[in-house]
Amino acid sequence: MNRENTSSRHVPVLLRRADEILGPALESGGALIDATLGLGGHAEHFLRTYPEIRLIGLDRDTEALRLAADRLHPFADRITLVHTRYDGIPAALAQAGLPDRRSVRAVLMDLGVSSMQLDEADRGFAYSVDAPLDMRMDPSTGPTAADVLNTYTHGDLARVLKVYGEERFAGRIASEVVKRRDRQPFTTSAQLVELLYDAIPAATRRTGGHPAKRTFQALRIEVNRELESLEAALPAALDALEIGGRIVVMSYQSLEDKLVKQLFAQESASRTPVDLPMELPGMGPVFRTLTRGAEKATPDEIEENPRAAPVRMRAVERIADGTDRGDSHPNRSGEARR
Repeated sequence: MNRENTSSRHVPVLLRRADEILGPALESGGALIDATLGLGGHAEHFLRTYPEIRLIGLDRDTEALRLAADRLHPFADRITLVHTRYDGIPAALAQAGLPDRRSVRAVLMDLGVSSMQLDEADRGFAYSVDAPLDMRMDPSTGPTAADVLNTYTHGDLARVLKVYGEERFAGRIASEVVKRRDRQPFTTSAQLVELLYDAIPAATRRTGGHPAKRTFQALRIEVNRELESLEAALPAALDALEIGGRIVVMSYQSLEDKLVKQLFAQESASRTPVDLPMELPGMGPVFRTLTRGAEKATPDEIEENPRAAPVRMRAVERIADGTDRGDSHPNRSGEARR
């Protein structure tokens, strides 16, 4: 795949809105973390638009890093690309020669599966084509989706499908997987899709979208430990921001968006007891929200890039240091002051 093909097929999601939010933090330069570099579409825009910034780009997929490095070659003296998951932000900052706290102006996290991964049939992310059941975002390490299907107990399979796929027929699907794998191990997506058509009632198949959608999502999240990685990455990203620094997170499924929503709400809330008439020193909000709830793509954006349809964007800005609050991301057990 050459550089021209890579650039032409990649339409960055919500690029204009991301620029509106992150731009004010980048106008005077500083560091931008693109924690999900992918094919580098967002990164290229920001590097061209803000010539004083430097970019730290993270991706767990070595092929994506190679393609992004080719695309971003004109900015080679301003970029540091790191092979890591997005929870590797502290190590990536160290590799770039920056401390892991209060050292960057902006963070962008465009979660989910990249365009390259969806378009490469042999990666196994798409249920519409027959392919090996891989689903690893970093194909160099870790178990595959086939490994999960062929080795997990019935209980673990049902849990993965129910929690990560929000699949109401998780138990029935897990039972069918265990029964069929004893005869023939799962190796391809077509085997799994056939099972799902058999296991999910016809009435549900007619009204609930493609019957494989939820199961494929669940397996992908499990294989890549996506929620575990996100739970670690979000606090690290917030800690890295300077005062005035901003973060944009784009989620594509409800479990991701829930994690982002909860942490952003916690960090944007006061810890002063609600019955006190004034803000206590060091107990005020550390961040302020920059979006009203979760923003969605416009109809025009979805028409241009159908993969933007499920996106939910949230953003916050650091307004205080927060170090005098003790643990920068405590478990908030008390009621927050509104």
